[in-house]
Amino acid sequence: MSAATSLDELLAKDAIADVLARYSRTLDWLDDEGQASCFWPDAAIDYGFFKGSAADFLPVVMAIERRSARRWHFLNTPAIRFTSAAHAEVETYGLTAGARQGEDGTYAGTLYGGRYLDAFEKRGSEWRISRRDYVLDWSHPIPDQPVFDPNAAFPLPILEVLQGGHPQYRAL
Repeated sequence: MSAATSLDELLAKDAIADVLARYSRTLDWLDDEGQASCFWPDAAIDYGFFKGSAADFLPVVMAIERRSARRWHFLNTPAIRFTSAAHAEVETYGLTAGARQGEDGTYAGTLYGGRYLDAFEKRGSEWRISRRDYVLDWSHPIPDQPVFDPNAAFPLPILEVLQGGHPQYRAL
């Protein structure tokens, strides 16, 4: 492998990792446009409950995320194998949690552990997801989540992101 090829692969790996980081951030901040920028519109998506194109999936997943009072998506470092200069197979383990407010005013949710089996494609100078299969490995309830008022004994700020355009969101 030449030095130029090695450098190209390092740059591509960085671009792919950036897409995955953007995927998590834009879901958590309810940024529809940012979320769409992670996928090619014709990407094949299979989450089990949904099979179809990314263009059709994005409104579905964003509606699911909007039903949560809180959401967090954490992804580990992706394993990446290039199959050509413009195609890569990528596997990324992730933790996802969300919380909803119950009728009694308390918040509870679920923690999910799974993996994203992705294909990435470079079109022009841009890498995006061209295929995604999600595999759920396990889930665990997380009851008794904090409400949105900081604890007086340990007053950390708690964000309430219920729609896109939150004033603390920064496009990166």
